[in-house]
Amino acid sequence: MTDFPSFQSEAGTTRIVYVREIKTADLPEEVRARTSLEHLYSIHSPDGAVLALVPDRAQAFVVARQNEFSPVSVH
Repeated sequence: MTDFPSFQSEAGTTRIVYVREIKTADLPEEVRARTSLEHLYSIHSPDGAVLALVPDRAQAFVVARQNEFSPVSVH
């Protein structure tokens, strides 16, 4: 992937989010009922809160950047 500059908050800190692949089976039933995919990608805040679920890794990075976050992949 192309390197992008890190987005900075007003306080000057980097706005990082974490992108991780998750098994759909590990999600709550209400989420599982809405997809037929075996895996989704989650975008997490630094404190671990899930901000979004998307169908693929590339889209997770796009969504993060569109919202002025600097995405980092975690395993």
